[in-house]
Amino acid sequence: MARFVVSNQMYTWLGRDFAWGTLTVNVLGSFIIGLLTILMIDKVQLSVEMRSFLIVGFLGAFTTFSTFSFETYSFLQTGDVTKAMLNIVVSVLSGLVAVWLGILAGKHFFSP
Repeated sequence: MARFVVSNQMYTWLGRDFAWGTLTVNVLGSFIIGLLTILMIDKVQLSVEMRSFLIVGFLGAFTTFSTFSFETYSFLQTGDVTKAMLNIVVSVLSGLVAVWLGILAGKHFFSP
């Protein structure tokens, strides 16, 4: 549900010429995973089951590798190699940067 709302809002704002919705949910999810990792290490003692629920359950459902893969494949099928490569590079790099920024934010706000 959350992925649908965020994704559709991005498509409303930026159009459907690129995979904006999928990119946004994946980058946002990556940031939140980084943030939650620090929060769960330094501040909140959660059971393994609760950590799995938050990271694998909620954020796993929020982010979407399969849609990213399908959209990239669709760009290739229509001959738009530039968009396909841009989607791959931007998605992977921005996801990694988002995790890193989430960890930095978590350390800034939650570490002693």
